[in-house]
Amino acid sequence: MSGKPSPVARLFWTAVIGCPFGFWYGTPGFAATGVVLTLVLTRHVGRPGRFRARVRRIARAHGETLALRRRQESFCDAYGNRIEDGWLRERAYFLDRTVLPQIGPRYADLAVSERERMLAIVEAEAAAVALPDEEEAPESGLDYERFCAERLVEAGWRAHRTPASGDQGADIVAVRDGLRLVVQCKRLSKPVGNAAVQEAAAAQRYWAGDRAAVVSNAGFTPAARRLATATGVLLLHHDALAALDLAAM
Repeated sequence: MSGKPSPVARLFWTAVIGCPFGFWYGTPGFAATGVVLTLVLTRHVGRPGRFRARVRRIARAHGETLALRRRQESFCDAYGNRIEDGWLRERAYFLDRTVLPQIGPRYADLAVSERERMLAIVEAEAAAVALPDEEEAPESGLDYERFCAERLVEAGWRAHRTPASGDQGADIVAVRDGLRLVVQCKRLSKPVGNAAVQEAAAAQRYWAGDRAAVVSNAGFTPAARRLATATGVLLLHHDALAALDLAAM
């Protein structure tokens, strides 16, 4: 529990302390007490609004990343249903790992009671960012590899595609600032699974890469994310390639 007094307690003690001044000084004393009570009440009434504004500022600062993750972690299944399970998990993860630590204990009570509002704020900020048209990504696997290589070149990488056979799980090898990145590209209609992460990790060793990445238009399964964390493989949406900088990661 917080050691800070509740708003009711603050109002009570302000009145208890202020009333004797009122009786002693008359009208000016009662007026001063009233002003203080009004300030305490106003501060309490506006507290949720300030809390939500702070959450909004934090989410807005990560808006582009949230928008990419929202796109990447949502897909349509074979029946035409919109599946957003991955995005809902990502949204909650962002709230718990990024927003709440910055909010701190001052708003601990609102962090519990306002959780649904906080999630809605994150959703709104992610949806507000205009991303490039997803349809520009080619459907063909080979064309998608070329597309990803071009994005890396835009970011200053020297990128080349590997031979169609014997690539050992690598579609692109890129070099920048002395760092070698090994990339596997997956143009899919469903989240990428463990196998792609395993192949990328093996390709990193084969091609003597400093880092490996799986790039996809789709999201990644929870199992793939866990394995990527354990192996150090990057999981990226192709929109992230144009600004990819390994030295900053």
